[in-house]
This record gives sequence, C-alpha cells and structure tokens, in this order.
Amino acid sequence: KMPKVELNSSTTNVNNAAKVIIEDSAACPRYVAKVVKGVEIKESPEWLKSKLTAIGLRPINNVVDVTNFILYEIGQPLHSFDLDMLAENTIVVKKAGDIKKFVTLDSKERNLLPEDLLICDAAKPVAIAGVMGGENSEVTNKTTNILIESAYFNPSSVRKTAKKLALSTDASYRFERGCNPNITLYAAERAAQLIQQIAGGEILDGVIDVYPNQIKPKTASLRYERVAKILGFKVEKETVDNILCKLGFIVLDHNETSVTVEIPTF
Repeated sequence: KMPKVELNSSTTNVNNAAKVIIEDSAACPRYVAKVVKGVEIKESPEWLKSKLTAIGLRPINNVVDVTNFILYEIGQPLHSFDLDMLAENTIVVKKAGDIKKFVTLDSKERNLLPEDLLICDAAKPVAIAGVMGGENSEVTNKTTNILIESAYFNPSSVRKTAKKLALSTDASYRFERGCNPNITLYAAERAAQLIQQIAGGEILDGVIDVYPNQIKPKTASLRYERVAKILGFKVEKETVDNILCKLGFIVLDHNETSVTVEIPTF
C-alpha cells in the first residue's frame, strides 16, 4: 500500500519561488519540483536512521535521509538542492555543451562531454542529471530553503554518462534501468511531507511539473486460452481480470476470448 500523502501547504505559490526549464526533453521528459522553506537541518529521528542503517546506508541529515529513504520506499531517486544557492532560483535541464568540468558531491572534479545531461541554474551546473549532485548546491547545516527534484531521465542518456564517468550511484542504477515517469509527482509530495514532519518549515502551495511529452501507458491483449496453455490448467476469466486489476492494470475491454488492459508505467 502506498503511504497516504496529505500536505499542509502555505498560501505562497511555488511558482513565485522557483522556475524549471527543460531544454532537452528527449533526455529529460519530466521534471517535478517542490519547495520547502524554513527547514531546520539536523540529525534524523531514530526511526529514520535505523531504517537506513538496516539496509547499509549512512545517515547524513534529516533532508538527505528523507530522499534516500524514499528512493528505497518507492524506487524513485530524488535530489535536494539548497534553493538559495541556485542562481535566480532557476533550474535548467540541458546538455553540457561547452561546460568541461564539474565538481560532484564526493569532492571529485569530473570531465564532461558535450552530450552529458546537466542540471544547471541560471549561471552554472549544479548536478549531473540522474547521477550525482554538486558541491555548490548541496544541503548543509546552514540550509534553510530547499528545492526537491523528482524527475524522469532517459535511461540510455544516464547510462552513457554514468559509464563514461565510471560513477555508479543509487540514482543512476535505477534511472538507467527505467524508472516510473508517473510516480515523480507523488514522490516529490511524499518527500515534502516527510521533510516537514522532521525538519519543520512550510511547503509552498502547488508543484512545478514540466512534462512536455507525456509518456502514455501502453495497452495489450491477453487471450484466456493462452493462460491455460502456458500454465497447464484453466483459470476462470473473472480471476484473470481480478489478478490483473490487483497488479495495477486497468481493464479497458474484455470479451469471451480475451481481455485488453492498460499497462501501468511502473
């Protein structure tokens, strides 16, 4: 069961605090951003620290720990930026082009190729898309305002960059295998909810959701006799439909011989 998300938002609209521009929609079909202002960066509560250490992760601070927790909870990589470190409070998703070098969160300088996808602000790169954030915008003990990134990146784009940089991260591992483009909004709101619970602050109203080329769910048909042929025994039609529904498929049409379903994007 997916955790329920109920946000206690302020009256200030998120579009007054930040802006997102996607220049390469093939490599980044969707980018969702939520803003939480006035957070207090500190150690995470015991329940969160124990869940992370149980799966071999090292707790860092309450905001970073929330994004790491959600990565394992629902499979969506997230990243938190210090909003005040983003020039003009703007996110621009674009190819590296003339940008040759970038210092990642692990304090290492990375050599970039023109086709590498970057997350930039109005003046500089702030993350290698889908792989790792940068030192120049990381959440520190002085951070008070954060921007939560929840995006969907093209798997082959992330894979090429991660392989070239020899940099495999929890985020790149998932992005290069294909995440769910339609869980990004839920993940961002889930993160905002948990951050407010353990770090305080106000969640700005609304969400920035730039989704120029919507990824539509595919459809497929299943013949009932095929089920019997593969399994070696008959399954009632109603049972077949019921199993598919419980797995998240949407039944569009069914007749005596087959069922047509919409396949969830996950």
